[in-house]
Amino acid sequence: MNPFHLLQAAPSIAASPLVQMVPYILMFVIFYFVLLAPMRKQQKKQKELLAALKKGDRVVTSGGIHGTIAQVEDQIVWLKIADTVKIKVNRSAIAGATGEADVKELTA
Repeated sequence: MNPFHLLQAAPSIAASPLVQMVPYILMFVIFYFVLLAPMRKQQKKQKELLAALKKGDRVVTSGGIHGTIAQVEDQIVWLKIADTVKIKVNRSAIAGATGEADVKELTA
C-alpha cells in the first residue's frame, strides 16, 4: 500500500460563482446595517440642524465653543460667546444645539 495514497486530495466539486459570492454579500449587508445606515441617518440629522439654524439658538461648535447665534449668513454664523464678544464661524463648524437657557434668564 502506498503511504501517499491517503494524502491525495479528494476530487472537489466546483461551486457556482454565485455560491462563492454569498459570504461577501452577507458581509456587505451586515456592514451596511451596522455602519452605513446609522451614519447616513446621523448625517441627515446634522444637515437638517444646520439648515434650521436661526438667531437666538444656543449651539456648540466642533471645537467646543458654546454660544448663542447672533446672526446667520449663507455659510457664516456669528456666535455671541460673551456680552461684547462675537465670533465668526463656518456653518459647518456647528456640532449641535445645546438647548441651555441663558444665565440671565435663570437669574431673572
